Amino acid sequence: MSLARNDASGGVDRHPRDASEEELFAADFKAAPYWWDRTPRPDLGTPSLPSVAEVLVVGSGYSGLCAALQTARGGRETVVLDAGDAGFGCSTRNGGQISASIKPGYAELVRRYGSERALAIRKLGQDALTWIESFIAVEGIHCDFRRSGRFYGAHSPARFKDLQRKLADQAPGLDDGAYLLSRAEQGREIGGDFYHGGIVSPRHASLDPARYHQGLLDRALAAGVTVIPHCRVTGLSRGGEGVTVETERGKVQARDVIVATNGYSDGLSPWHRRRVIPIGSYMIATEPLPPGLAAELFPTNRVVTDTRKLVVYYRLSPDGRRVLFGGRVSLSEVDPRASATPLHAEMTKRFPVLSGIGISHSWMGFVAYTFDELPHLGCRDGIHYAMGYCGSGVSLASYLGSKIGQQVLGLAEGRTVLDDIAFQGRPYYWRRPWFLAPSIAYYRWRDAQDR
Repeated sequence: MSLARNDASGGVDRHPRDASEEELFAADFKAAPYWWDRTPRPDLGTPSLPSVAEVLVVGSGYSGLCAALQTARGGRETVVLDAGDAGFGCSTRNGGQISASIKPGYAELVRRYGSERALAIRKLGQDALTWIESFIAVEGIHCDFRRSGRFYGAHSPARFKDLQRKLADQAPGLDDGAYLLSRAEQGREIGGDFYHGGIVSPRHASLDPARYHQGLLDRALAAGVTVIPHCRVTGLSRGGEGVTVETERGKVQARDVIVATNGYSDGLSPWHRRRVIPIGSYMIATEPLPPGLAAELFPTNRVVTDTRKLVVYYRLSPDGRRVLFGGRVSLSEVDPRASATPLHAEMTKRFPVLSGIGISHSWMGFVAYTFDELPHLGCRDGIHYAMGYCGSGVSLASYLGSKIGQQVLGLAEGRTVLDDIAFQGRPYYWRRPWFLAPSIAYYRWRDAQDR
């Protein structure tokens, strides 16, 4: 579908026609992640299920593979099982944005834990960002990693004042070079006037999440990890010297088990499921943009988020030709094709010039939130876990996955400031997060009132 036409002088028309809902989807539209075009899900065959394993990891995303890489290189025979293809979950479905994001602010963490621990928790987010850049470089993973920086847009004047206070109240030791831009100045960072200024965080980064996952998988396999896809784990029972792991293909007796299922946690471990809230996050990719338009909309090629409670996040694709736009646009989980229309509407609120640009891909994945908005790792009843990254899983899942692998090995460097923080659940939360839809409706109302 061609949406930009040349005028008589050979220039590009910046006001393409409005696309009706029927015209919104490209002829080659795919209800699958844009990232999978370049990096399809790997074909690992059908490795044999061993009867015993020193370490067994449930989940083949960033957490599971980083943990497995640690234990395998530490000399432990390691097996990774997944219910689907390796990396089928959000590790290859996210937006590829990397921040230093720990959701609770410093003041809130001081209220909960005191100033010393609050500083350490906030610093953990910065450490994870520094760590993943070094890890990717040392491992030689080609995944389009770059310190793109992030523009954090204020969607109202009141929220811009909040951002001013946020920078002014920054705790000593947490300065990451972020700076404020007024609405008059923001054109240096983003096209259009939707926002009322914002914060630029130049150290934040981006990558191609599927290429990064493939790099992790390649290195885990090279380290001797056995990765078995399409082998759902159905039960875990502690006894004797280890854990009996029941799967659809038989049983494995494991010395240590790591649960790394995050937003895809199910009935396998009810204790973990009650402590994470799976939230669908939806994304679209546009068709290639007309020449020159990407540079107008993203002059510095930052990744972008904003201050709305129902956050959206977006960026250019690594080749700079498409807009990748994501967010929470439904009160309940819906088909990615159905979510594409409201996502496109949110995108064109910010960039009206994109109103006629079609959608080439639409997809979704589940992130895992926690009730205290912190990630958690530890060991309960002999079963290790790392999960609950609250939408910031690229760096945190990788970093904390490596840490839990080190803890299994008994290494002192596996310790973190999060280890002794209680992993909270909620009464009456057993299966579906019944409270999610009313919460989303409330936040949507809040966003609508905040102008």
